[in-house]
Amino acid sequence: MNQEEYIYVKKKVRELTKFDLEHYASNQMMRRLDSFISRSKTANVTDYFKLLEKDVTELEKLQDFLTIHVSEFFRDAAHFHVLQEKVLPELLRQNKRLNIWSAGCSNGSEPYSVAMILANLAPYMNHRILATDIDTDILKKAAAGGPYKPADVKNVAQCFGLKYLTFNEDGYRVKEALRKKVTFRQHDLTRDPFEGAFDLIMCRNVVIYFSEEAKKKLKEKFHNSLKINGVLFIGGTETMLDAAELGFQRLFACFYQKTTDILNKPRTAAVTTR
Repeated sequence: MNQEEYIYVKKKVRELTKFDLEHYASNQMMRRLDSFISRSKTANVTDYFKLLEKDVTELEKLQDFLTIHVSEFFRDAAHFHVLQEKVLPELLRQNKRLNIWSAGCSNGSEPYSVAMILANLAPYMNHRILATDIDTDILKKAAAGGPYKPADVKNVAQCFGLKYLTFNEDGYRVKEALRKKVTFRQHDLTRDPFEGAFDLIMCRNVVIYFSEEAKKKLKEKFHNSLKINGVLFIGGTETMLDAAELGFQRLFACFYQKTTDILNKPRTAAVTTR
């Protein structure tokens, strides 16, 4: 795929899926799409998009590919241990009722994992857990509480599994009492407005193919959406080398605390306070 073809691909993807590839690193996305489209056995990108206009199944495959749904309960168990033992207890000391956002929640396993932890740490508080994703189909599965495969729940502690999950022939499902603790909503991180006053925002392995410019803008938006001392939880493969510049302080691997509203001040004022 050359640059001219990629311009055409971006245009057609936006028309057919509303997915804007301008926010993604061009070379990486071009390679990924080139490999993906070549597996369709069509002669060229023009023929491929003609196929998509007639074949809903192929269009769904492209949407699934672009939204990268890889998730499981307590994914990266060591980081969730830190969340359970260090981060959430400290946030609960500051605020009895937490306001949490799981951005790019995929099949819901991440916000449900947090709901399990909070039900154990602060069982009588009505915490708010907002879970969003761009894909309305995956959100339906999330809101329904599954079904999930055994591999999806392999990191769930037995005490949590017995209390919050059921099993039948189609797989594991989240019990209704836990489902009620999470609100699912469609949201596009690149276009839609962000809510504010969050104690914890989780956005893990969602933006790994974003351009550096898009990543920085997104982190600035997350900063503005957090309370002072609120925490941003990112993926194990991601880094925040610009944390101090963005008004964050590293707490633990993958956890960054908002320390200042510096982004809301003029640039010159930010320099003089250092």
